Amino acid sequence: MDTKGTGRSSAWLLATWGVTRVMLLLFVFRVYAFPGPDVTSDVSVIYRGWYEVLRQGTFPLDDVTWQYPPAAALAVLSPAALPFLSYAHAFFVLACLADAVVLALLRYAGRGPGRSPRGAWVWVAGVPLLGPTVYARYDVMVTAVAVAALLAGVRHPRVMGALTALGALVKVWPALLLVGAVRRRAWASAVVTAAGVALLFTVSMPGAFAFLTFQRDRGTEVESLGALVFHVGRHFGWDGAVLLNYGSIEFLGPRVDQVSTAALALTGVAFGWLLLWRLRATRLDPHVLADAALTAVLLFTVTSRVISPQYLVWLVGLAAVCLSHRASRMGPPAVLVLLASFVTVLEFPLGFSHVVLSDWYGITLLVLRNGLLVAASVTAARRLWRATVPQGAAAPFPPQAARAEETPVSS
Repeated sequence: MDTKGTGRSSAWLLATWGVTRVMLLLFVFRVYAFPGPDVTSDVSVIYRGWYEVLRQGTFPLDDVTWQYPPAAALAVLSPAALPFLSYAHAFFVLACLADAVVLALLRYAGRGPGRSPRGAWVWVAGVPLLGPTVYARYDVMVTAVAVAALLAGVRHPRVMGALTALGALVKVWPALLLVGAVRRRAWASAVVTAAGVALLFTVSMPGAFAFLTFQRDRGTEVESLGALVFHVGRHFGWDGAVLLNYGSIEFLGPRVDQVSTAALALTGVAFGWLLLWRLRATRLDPHVLADAALTAVLLFTVTSRVISPQYLVWLVGLAAVCLSHRASRMGPPAVLVLLASFVTVLEFPLGFSHVVLSDWYGITLLVLRNGLLVAASVTAARRLWRATVPQGAAAPFPPQAARAEETPVSS
């Protein structure tokens, strides 16, 4: 075993993480100004406002921009753990700490037979590609929970279920991590944890699930796949408007409801495909858990009415978990996610004014970014299917004995 080579690689990994993360902190602390609109205002204004309301023991019921499950309150309230810092500065430090936790988990996961350090490198390289937005949103904290859940899933399904439920009650999407779980214990743990935490918030804080109404009334956000219809349409007589609506810049006007409905229909199609895959898959090796999670989140991201820049943090984290397994089939999709991350920072914050104006530069950036995400989704789905579903398989479910052989015994 080449311990010197491994040591040098680890040193380079940590050095790269340190340099890039110091730069991100310098940007969010406003020591240096990152070009484009100030991405930190969400923390200093919106999150801080929610923080003051949540401290009173209630959710911000009068604020339609509160569109998150109840456990999101934990992320918003977390800066209270560092009372010697201002709210915004404490939040940025905690976001960096969550980033470091993900790195530590991926470094540990990359050791041993059948494992690879590629995953840690994907995380180290992918996060700075998104610019300071990563530390100015709480998505990196949710991603840390999701990464921990996936890495625990093979040997500790109950832990995975609990972490997945917690993550889903912070920002919904981690529920998709269970799509590849074959052990009932993971699902049972998720249900019990979700029910317990949801009940706790329901009885202790009014309005725990008001976010469901706010989410229902959203339109088509300007960075989404469906928004491309209106970006191009503005050059050919479409007379709608681009306005701040429900906390994001959205298209409002003729045909927006139809495009939003079409996006929901595509999400339904994606769910149907995942269900069909789950019924037909028989080769459920340990790495498939992460491969299926990345595929599911990609599909639901590209079909969403909203594709905010911070969503790429989720995809980078899941791609990193996939590539910590040497047997993973998600190499090409991971590369596409990294490319999409680079184009994302060009689109927001650097070129966001062009996106809002729907000029051809802004449209080109969106076509490139969303095109890369669509390509990653299709590639991931195709590779997942081919790796796990035998051609001409007659039975939708594998025999129980086969499942027992394909999945390690849980501890």
